[in-house]
Amino acid sequence: MDHHRSLRKGFPEVVLGEGKTPQQVAEICQELARHSDVFLVTRTSEEAFRAVQVRVPEAVYRATACFIVLDRRQDLERLPGIAVLCGGTADLPVAEEAAITAEVMGCEVQRVYDVGVAGLHRLLSHLPLLQEARVLVVVAGMEGALPSLVAGLVSAPVIAVPTSIGYGAGFGGLAPLLTMLTSCAPGVAVVNIDNGFGAGYMAAVINLLASQESQATR
Repeated sequence: MDHHRSLRKGFPEVVLGEGKTPQQVAEICQELARHSDVFLVTRTSEEAFRAVQVRVPEAVYRATACFIVLDRRQDLERLPGIAVLCGGTADLPVAEEAAITAEVMGCEVQRVYDVGVAGLHRLLSHLPLLQEARVLVVVAGMEGALPSLVAGLVSAPVIAVPTSIGYGAGFGGLAPLLTMLTSCAPGVAVVNIDNGFGAGYMAAVINLLASQESQATR
């Protein structure tokens, strides 16, 4: 285990549960819990969680995101500044990946869900909240237009997350990925298909750094 990860990055090593047996996940989590009050396992299963819970009873399972989370920190004051948006209910697993990741990294997250471009009024009703954010994670499948729309309304950076939700010509998320990569709105960065974790991690880093710089200039 890379126990120095938290010293270099400010957060412990995150475990990808996909491809690992429940026993392997449990052993890794037990080792992490010896050295840290917090850990995160992504893309995992309830079966793996049951194995982890035997060794680390404080761990919890976040079913929508398929995460196992341990957080023994007391009275953690989370830093506001992140908004996570998604186009539709089918995008929730990826959006929750992003939101929970940022929360575990010490940020407060505003969730704005079911605001796809097919109903523009739904997005615009949240405009004041969006314009207050330091960074926004925008998750969308289908044609993937939502991040460009949001980026045209706010001054903060937008992290776009294409999902594999959609019909045949969506090619498992390739269509929204290409839409987001070719966005005409400035300030959009794109992560891999269904990579809510990567987006949430990046959003937390941006938010924490922005807060530090703001405090340094006072």
